[in-house]
Amino acid sequence: MTDFRAAVFKLRGGLWTALFLAVLYLAGPVAPWALLTGLFLVALGQGIRFWAAGSIVRYRGEEVGAQQLVTWGPYGLVRNPLYIGNGLIGAGWGMMAGWGAFLLFILAFILLYGVIIVPWEETFLRRRFGEEYEGYASRTGRFLPKKWTLRDLDGPFTTEVLWRSERHSVFVTLAGTALLLMKTWEIYPW
Repeated sequence: MTDFRAAVFKLRGGLWTALFLAVLYLAGPVAPWALLTGLFLVALGQGIRFWAAGSIVRYRGEEVGAQQLVTWGPYGLVRNPLYIGNGLIGAGWGMMAGWGAFLLFILAFILLYGVIIVPWEETFLRRRFGEEYEGYASRTGRFLPKKWTLRDLDGPFTTEVLWRSERHSVFVTLAGTALLLMKTWEIYPW
């Protein structure tokens, strides 16, 4: 199972693309409220990704790695804010595409991130940081906040890491959203 999780972690970008293409394929007519809700979720998700990416010292790559345990900013609330951002973006795309696409995305996201990728990363972090990570994990939820204070959010934020790491994400988010809007417009011209 360890080798499988490592492979899925490495391929998570390609899997994300495949999941988007499935959502795009399933896209059908949606009500204006669903379209607006989807756009809001996409913007919120990308905003959370900005905050999270700017709070880490080294952006993630194809291998699991961490120079230090980040416990501030959005990481003071939850252990996986980048994935929460991804989840909101994907859920927004699903809303823009219709209920079938939304349900497909949610189920695939839970399986990929909740069952495979995040547990793989947590195993690495437990080995790398030991008791420090255990204490952090006991204070913060995996995807939902436990309890927190404003002090938990305070910490360094760097636009340098943000710029390096999120350019690609922003492009993908904008391109995916534009493709869904074009398909939705084609199917259901307002």
